[in-house]
Amino acid sequence: MVEDVGPGGIGAVNEYKTEWFQINVSTITNTWYQNHPRRQWTWKSPGDRNRNKIDYILTQKRFRKAVKTSKSLPGADCDSDHIPVMCKFKIKLKKLRKAKAKPNFKWTY
Repeated sequence: MVEDVGPGGIGAVNEYKTEWFQINVSTITNTWYQNHPRRQWTWKSPGDRNRNKIDYILTQKRFRKAVKTSKSLPGADCDSDHIPVMCKFKIKLKKLRKAKAKPNFKWTY
């Protein structure tokens, strides 16, 4: 298994997907967290026979440590067979410094 896919995935990931992740320097956030099984699947078949994880949140590898949790929300009322996927992350904003105003003096001698 590649480093882009975490241990929390369901089933196998095909080679095409892992190759695409490596080329685009991304990682799958939903696979890095061990959640309850109902918080892992993102799609259910008509009749609720099968449940699979087919919806993902991708992020660049450099932001992987900023992601705090990623899970699906099965109780959301969205009238779809897909379940919304949520990701919490911590961002640290850079403090902007105000530019010092230059004095607008005209010296005449």
